[in-house]
Amino acid sequence: MGHTCPCAYMYMMLEKLKDLKSFSKGAIIISNTQIASKVKIHKFFSKSAFRTFDKNEADFFFVPTYVKCVRMKGGLSDKEIDQKFVQVLQQMPYFRLSGGRDHIFVFSSGAGAHLFKQWATYLNRSIFLTPEGDRTDKRGTSAFNTWKDIIIPGNVDNEIIFERFGAHDIINPVPLARRKYLANFLGRPQGKVGRLQLLELAKQFPNELEAPLLTFSGSMKYGHKEYFRHLSNAKFCLAPRGESSWTLRFYEAFFAECVPVIVSDKIELPFQNVLDYTLFSIKWPATRINEELLQYLRSIPDQDIERMIAQGRAVRCLWLYLLKVDGCSAMTGILWELQRKVRIFHQSGETFWLHNRSLVDRDLVVFSQWRTPFSLP
Repeated sequence: MGHTCPCAYMYMMLEKLKDLKSFSKGAIIISNTQIASKVKIHKFFSKSAFRTFDKNEADFFFVPTYVKCVRMKGGLSDKEIDQKFVQVLQQMPYFRLSGGRDHIFVFSSGAGAHLFKQWATYLNRSIFLTPEGDRTDKRGTSAFNTWKDIIIPGNVDNEIIFERFGAHDIINPVPLARRKYLANFLGRPQGKVGRLQLLELAKQFPNELEAPLLTFSGSMKYGHKEYFRHLSNAKFCLAPRGESSWTLRFYEAFFAECVPVIVSDKIELPFQNVLDYTLFSIKWPATRINEELLQYLRSIPDQDIERMIAQGRAVRCLWLYLLKVDGCSAMTGILWELQRKVRIFHQSGETFWLHNRSLVDRDLVVFSQWRTPFSLP
């Protein structure tokens, strides 16, 4: 990609904190799900050359918490999750030095930081790694802040890409001239307006747009291999919003080698300060899901489609969570973004300073003197 890995040193808040054990139980159950990026990021930082055991040398403090896993297993109630978060923060003296500005939390599930009900009180300055940007449609407020947080790729299962399919299926897709469809949408409607509109559009143009009514089980549930074969049989793969603005289908399109067409107006994408998404994807207004969309896609010459696919082939390594430090992976992009946040002066929208150069919060409390409350409201 023409970039080198940055030197952002990381201190791992691991065995040092006894209460983190409550958050780590059950990690195995998410190793192949969307939440698995949390596990992969944890493993990378654990073995990374950028890890330091000297807290005073660290640029960042990585705090691994498997809150969604614990919640899925029924290990902790929502109230207990809140209590554990507070207990963990009380054991972190370096959190107080910047009010958590240099502490990193991964929230890769749909609920995001909302799994910790009081994230806005305790973690309002910390860095969140999340595939989700805007969530105001579901919760009235979004835990994602473009000032401090980092959008990460969704978890495209590495095993599916490298082992179950084999190199042939990925490197040698169906030639454009032999693809059956102009475009496809392969996803469950979930009652979402844009997805329902695509299903109706497919009924009008069944020879151009493939959009079957997929289900969670039964004959209309595709296995991984069948799913990718359908994706790769169209020139364009449509990626409308689902429960939130992001969709895993965008990332999968790069491995099926179809051009992703984003139909989600508020989506935020990974590493936008490095990548020019106009080179290898299309973003179409969600308010114009009709025949006009198909007319536009029909007008694009095959040579332009081939060019965009080739550009996508060059960047898709950034969607994979690989443990290697050198080369191209999602971790490369995350390190790029973290390096941009390394600075002596940890400023944010919640940082204020006085004539004596002390950094204070909105209540004029010096960050080094900040303490977490000892009881929940």
